[in-house]
Amino acid sequence: MFTGLIEGVGRLASRELRGGDARLRIDVGTLPWEGHAAGVALGESISVNGACLTVVAFDDAHFEVDASTETLALTTLGDLPVGAAVNLERAMRPDDRLGGHLVSGHVDGVGRVRSIVDDARAQRWAFDAPATLHRYIAQKGSICVDGVSLTVNAIDDAGFEVALIPHTVAHTAFAQTQVGDAVNLEIDLVARYVERLLSAGTYSTGARPTGAGA
Repeated sequence: MFTGLIEGVGRLASRELRGGDARLRIDVGTLPWEGHAAGVALGESISVNGACLTVVAFDDAHFEVDASTETLALTTLGDLPVGAAVNLERAMRPDDRLGGHLVSGHVDGVGRVRSIVDDARAQRWAFDAPATLHRYIAQKGSICVDGVSLTVNAIDDAGFEVALIPHTVAHTAFAQTQVGDAVNLEIDLVARYVERLLSAGTYSTGARPTGAGA
């Protein structure tokens, strides 16, 4: 699990195709790497532009992950240019503050930057989102864009709008993101599970699940 609070901005150092999937090598950039990768472990999860990936190798300044055909097809990582900036967040610890919102790192779809407009010192960013995700996006609700936890300020028939404060732009890959660029989107976990519960009719008869407390 992640919080959507970006810890550093790295770069895609290389993409090596391996029988249909790919090995990605990530330059850690500004991600705190605790000197000689002392705090990193093989098999740990790191969010790369919002996609939860497993560390399979690392050194003092890089880590490597394997991206499956599913990941390459359903996120921006298959087409991201080598050298592109990426948002990085290591998995949250049980005692971490939850400053953003609960993020799984499972990308639900790819959107696109529609517009960027200055608004005093902040910026208003509008994103087009796949039609299949629109019903999960609520005004003043949370959404994860390229791994960044953001609050939805407005919604329309094509997507949604958020406000980015100067700190967010300066400390994420948004500083290098442009109109027309593709972005990874993850809807709020609450919306996903509420829909599942309602569609399953779990409480339609008023009965409690087996083992539920009083």
